[in-house]
Amino acid sequence: MRIAVTYENGEVFQHFGHTEQFKIYDVEEGAVVKEQVADTNGQGHGALAGFLTGLKVDILICGGIGGGAQQALAGAGIRLFGGVSGSADEAVRAYLDGKLDYNPQVHCDHHGHEQGHSCGEHTCGGEHPHC
Repeated sequence: MRIAVTYENGEVFQHFGHTEQFKIYDVEEGAVVKEQVADTNGQGHGALAGFLTGLKVDILICGGIGGGAQQALAGAGIRLFGGVSGSADEAVRAYLDGKLDYNPQVHCDHHGHEQGHSCGEHTCGGEHPHC
């Protein structure tokens, strides 16, 4: 199994479509056997599902992610665990232990958000229509 995590400075990056790196974890018999960081080389949004497919990723752990990207990942057969924050390594350990705290209804429509809005953890109190 291969798990990808949106990645920045050891943390789960919060905007899937803007991620510049993924940390890739190869898992065998419930244990991580290899880790590597893959640079997206400037690819974004729709191209990222194809990027992950090319890396033979089975599972994506991320923060915020839009509906179009969710559909593209589903079409590629990649299972999504969104709305995750914190350490990328800890998120993968939690997933492998069956204890990952994620949001199955995560949605990010970052267009029009004020600066500093966190798409991974929607806490905007209803001031945006999607919250």
